[in-house]
Formats: sequence, structure tokens, C-alpha cells
Amino acid sequence: MAFMCLGLSLLFLMYVGGKESDSALQQGLSAWNDVEPLIQQERLPPVLPHDFNEAIQVVDPRGNVAAASSQLTGAPPMATFHPTHGKLSTTKILCPPAGLAGCSTVASINVDQPDGLWSLYVATPTVPWYGSTTAVLLAIGTSLLMTAAVTAWVFRDISKAVEPVSAIQRQLADITAAHLEHRVPVPDAYKTYEEVTVLAKTVNATLDRLEAAYERLRRFTSDASHDLRSPITAMRLHLDEALAYPKESDWPEVATKVMAGVERLQAIVTDLLALARLDAGAPLNGEPTDLSALAAAELDQRTHGTTIVRRLQKGVCVDCDRLRISRVLVNLLDNAERHTTSRITVTVRAENGTAILEVLDDGDGVAAADRERVFERFTRLDAARDRDSGGTGLGLAIAREIAHAHGGTLTIEDSPRGARFVLRLPQCPGTRETRSQTVPTPADGPNRHPWPDWLRRAVIMNDRGQITKGMLNPARQQSRW
Repeated sequence: MAFMCLGLSLLFLMYVGGKESDSALQQGLSAWNDVEPLIQQERLPPVLPHDFNEAIQVVDPRGNVAAASSQLTGAPPMATFHPTHGKLSTTKILCPPAGLAGCSTVASINVDQPDGLWSLYVATPTVPWYGSTTAVLLAIGTSLLMTAAVTAWVFRDISKAVEPVSAIQRQLADITAAHLEHRVPVPDAYKTYEEVTVLAKTVNATLDRLEAAYERLRRFTSDASHDLRSPITAMRLHLDEALAYPKESDWPEVATKVMAGVERLQAIVTDLLALARLDAGAPLNGEPTDLSALAAAELDQRTHGTTIVRRLQKGVCVDCDRLRISRVLVNLLDNAERHTTSRITVTVRAENGTAILEVLDDGDGVAAADRERVFERFTRLDAARDRDSGGTGLGLAIAREIAHAHGGTLTIEDSPRGARFVLRLPQCPGTRETRSQTVPTPADGPNRHPWPDWLRRAVIMNDRGQITKGMLNPARQQSRW
């Protein structure tokens, strides 16, 4: 604002100075209009009439002063220059002209007479670029007044804008984990800047997401604690009973029951660790992969308890972490086996630049209202289902997180019967679609591959593809991953 006032003041002073210069020039022309007829009529008085701030001299062709204003009486010619190149007049600034004090603007005007060329000199005070002291004082006063007015207006406007910001700050300071339901006040758009209103709405939206995330975390912690406590409680009951009657207890049977609880704890902890890594954004080991070959290899290694129908389109390439995508397929197959009646269909195809993996069972399916709930952590739709046969409640949540980490989606879509899980991943650029092939074979039934199921899952459970010590115990064949 100060620079703007300074600029306006300079422009004002330059304008005033220009007007003063024009006024001085006009005085010179006016004097010429008054004196030139007297020269023509040869009626020049010794002392010429003049205004207060101008000095006039008339010099004859011989260089003698023929007439002058009162302040130049008896003085020599104030100047000796003349207009050139056929001009009638010219102007110069002399500091000072002869017979005068200070700088003056002297105008020299030629008057053509029969006896020669007469010269009329008119001197007016030189006008500075700013015009006058009055103009400077006026510019300074106006600038100060404008600056004060604008400062007061800006201070009022800023105070008006800061007031709701202060209210937002005070409310945010009072929000803690125990009071996440609180929200900051949203000011009226007419009472403050629109940006402050948008800020308040954005803060409230952020608090909504934070409260929802905290509620999900609370429920997740509660569910995880319950799921971890259940096998621990069962194992303690078995051990307490055996220790109470050590001689009557069948210790191998007790060990088997306790081992089942340990296996369940291991499965839950492994899934929790996998979710933690996914939530932390662990990097993917992406590489171009034939999704059909990956699915076929997984199906070949799996011990199936039901018939598997393969519909695998060749050459469906995706850039993915092979281990994690295998885990998605394993989780979907485990879920399908728990709900199918007689057959599971695995389909891989390409569609409009997207690789699609489908796992379809012929069970009861999932109601449309529950199709998103099943992907929530520790969600089980059948409350009466035995927890061991129902898995950890984290498999589908892990599968969806892996899909999102690859830039894809995992959803449940409509099907004539059963649940149809559809995984969509970006296809490798430059790949071409080929005709899909449906390969249902009796060999896809039970006991197709000699690898034990617990060993195959142990490899996939480890994110680095390594079999950890202790996983090779055949007693773990009944574990659920």
C-alpha cells in the first residue's frame, strides 16, 4: 500500500509540475502578445508592464535594450541566444539570467522589423518537476491519510478473518482421542473470508475421517484381542484340566488340542503382521507375470477338497508381486472351499486392458447388503460357524489390501449361484488377448498334488518365500491360514 501511495504521489507531483511549466510558457506567450504590437507601432515605453513573477526585455537589432520591465531597468540583455532554423521562438534555462537572481526559464521570440530582427526575452521562474511546495505538502498529506485509512480497513478485515481462525484453533486444542466427536465451528461466509470457511469444513471432514479410522482401529483391536484370547483360553482350559488330573489325562491328546490352539494363534498373528505391512505401504516386488500360469501353478500345488474348473486365458500379463497375488488367490480359494457345495470355478481373462481373476463357488452366496462387510477385518457373516473352520476373519481383508496395493480392485459381483469374487489388475502394456480355454479335469478333484497343504501355505505365509524353522512339523497339517 505504501508503494502504491508513493507512486500515485509521484504521478500527482509530475502532473502539477507539468501544469506549472505550461502556465509559465503561457505567461511568456501572453507577454509577447502584449509587447509585439508596441514594437510594430514603435511605441515602446521605457518600462514595460509585467506580472509579478515575469521579467521582460526588448533588444533591438544592434543589441541594445530598447525596453524592459521594472526589475531589469538599466540592466544589460538577460540573454543572447535566438531561435534558429526558421523557428519563431526557443526556450532555455539560465542560472541566472543577466540582471536576475536564481534560475529562470527564458523564452526568446523573434520580432521582424524593417530595420532588422528585434528580440523579445521573457523570463519566468523555473518550475521544479514537483510543481510547488504546496503540491508536495498536499501529496504527502493525502498519502498519509490514504495509508492510515487503508491500514485501518486492513486491520479491521484481518481481525474479522482471524477471529474464526482463533475459534478453530481453540476448538482443535480441546480435541483429544477421548473427544473425537467434537468439531470446529464453521463461520458464516458473509462474516469472514471464504477460504476460512473452506478451511473449517476441511478440518471437520478430516476429523470425520479420523474419528472413523479411530473407531475402526478400536473395533479391530477389540476383535483381534478377542480372537487371540479365545485360543489362549481354550489351551489354558485343556492344560488346567490335564494338570488337575495328570494321571488320568491323555497327554498326546492334550498336546494335539494345545497345538491346534497354537496353530490358530500363529495364523492370526501372521495375518495381523501381513496387514501391518500392507498398511505401512511395504514395497512390492513387481515383475511381469502371466496371471494364468500363476493361477495354474497355485492350483497344481493345492490339495483340493472339491472339484476345480479352470478357465484360464493364456497370455494375460500383469506387473505384480507374484507372492502376494498368490496369496490373494489362496485366500479366495480357502473362502470358496468353506462355502462351496461341489464345484469352484477359477477364471482368468483379459478385458479392455484389465486382467481379471474370478473365483466362483456354488454355495449360498453373499447378500448384496453384505458384499462390502465381508472385506472388513474380523468379519464373519455366520455367527454360528465354528471359528477354526471359519478362518481368521482376515483373509478377505488382506486380499483386498493387496489388490489396492497393485492399483487394482477386489469385489463381489452378481452370479446365478454362489459368491463370485472378481480381482481386477492393470494389464501389462502391449499384450494381446487370446481365446480363453475352459479346462475342467477330474484331476482337479481331491488329492491332486502330493504336497501337503500346510507346507504350501507356510511358503506363502512368509513374505520372503522362505520356510521358517518349525513349519515342517506334520502335526500342522490342520492349520487354517
